[in-house]
Amino acid sequence: MKKVLDAWAMLAWLQDEKPASDSVQNFLNLAEAGELELEMNLINVGEVYYRLIRSEGEETARAFWRDFRRMPIRLAGVTRSLTLMAASLKGMYPIAYADAFAAATAKAERCPLVTGDPELNALERLIELEWLG
Repeated sequence: MKKVLDAWAMLAWLQDEKPASDSVQNFLNLAEAGELELEMNLINVGEVYYRLIRSEGEETARAFWRDFRRMPIRLAGVTRSLTLMAASLKGMYPIAYADAFAAATAKAERCPLVTGDPELNALERLIELEWLG
């Protein structure tokens, strides 16, 4: 089983926003045990990084990056085909560009996108969304 996390899910976990953070922690535990594959797109990791800089400072963002590299989450890169898929999603739906990368990653991997971002409701017929919160 595989799931893609978006920035909303990671930020909820980092900021201990219940009950979403508990669900993400459960996914991390399952991934650590080898029972679940977690993936996150580099664009969405960058979104978490810049939002942490804004809310808590650059040192917190750097600490997140150091910790993230040891987490049981595969970092999905940005390819031409994924970029075109994300751009198409952004062009057709009222979603943020970074969210389009999370959705495109989930679509490409044929797995659920874990989120609590209400903006992504627009994609519920296109990809499987696993709601936190």
